[in-house]
Amino acid sequence: MEHASASPTTAQPANTARCENVPGGILSMLVAMVLMTVMNALAKALAERYPLIEVTFFRNLFALLPAVAMVALAGGRQCLHTEHRMGHLWRAIVGLVSMMLLFWSYHLMPLANAVSISYSAPLFMTALSVPLLGERVGPYRWGAVAVGFVGVLTMVQPGRDMIDRGSLVALTAAVCYALAMIAMRQLGRTEKPVTTVFYFTVISTGLSALALPFGWTTPDAPALGLMLLMGLAGGGAQYFSTRAYALAPAVVVGPFSYASLIWATLLGWLVWGDIPTAHVLLGAGIVIASGLLILFRETRRAAQAPSPLAAPIRPVLTGESVTGGH
Repeated sequence: MEHASASPTTAQPANTARCENVPGGILSMLVAMVLMTVMNALAKALAERYPLIEVTFFRNLFALLPAVAMVALAGGRQCLHTEHRMGHLWRAIVGLVSMMLLFWSYHLMPLANAVSISYSAPLFMTALSVPLLGERVGPYRWGAVAVGFVGVLTMVQPGRDMIDRGSLVALTAAVCYALAMIAMRQLGRTEKPVTTVFYFTVISTGLSALALPFGWTTPDAPALGLMLLMGLAGGGAQYFSTRAYALAPAVVVGPFSYASLIWATLLGWLVWGDIPTAHVLLGAGIVIASGLLILFRETRRAAQAPSPLAAPIRPVLTGESVTGGH
């Protein structure tokens, strides 16, 4: 999804020296969430005038600039070596579908509502990790997932008229992003985060370009400038979220990813006059609480692992979160 929230995955050995900077990590995550919210708001505004596939294409095309910068900072071409090309392709496909659906949901409903529903992605990932990854999910995590789905139901308010189209699109985007996170977890066993980010950006740019003949409106200069800003904001969000998890433990910086809901609510109110209803805010609070429970549990499990090769939590990047970095 189009946000830069992270999920636990295997990483470098625990005995690897790491210089922690908690204030710097928190600040980096807050900056990432501001940039992610700016990207989401621009996508919502641009989708009102331009085809969805075109907005998605330019988001990925211009995100190549910060992606290339990340590669340069990480050591250049040597970090692009991979033996998992099909894994990167699959991750890019499901991530791209998730991004497009999320952008569509921004067009169909208030920004804060769509962002709130997108927070259900880690819950779907936890549930899908059992059949797809063969992971064991204990009663603690299942309980957190159950509480989270109560929050989702509170937000979408299913009833006699069933779920509206915007909520269905946002939920489908969350499921697709959960599949992308599972792919990222598998890639994370051998790949560096910057490698996954780079290949996602390149592949998703190419795939979205193939669909441009089916939906194209030549952008004027101001719109092209907004598209450039959207791509740079998305790529910048990926960089700062990566930096946040490099500087501080996930259990510290992870909760600050939920700041994007605050920024989305403010922007939605200031630009579109959207005010989230009470049931959306209540449901979002429940989903966030369940996500924090899972994050806290996974961090404790990683810390208590007896093996000297037990891995600390490392971020799995969105190209867009879970609000936007898929």
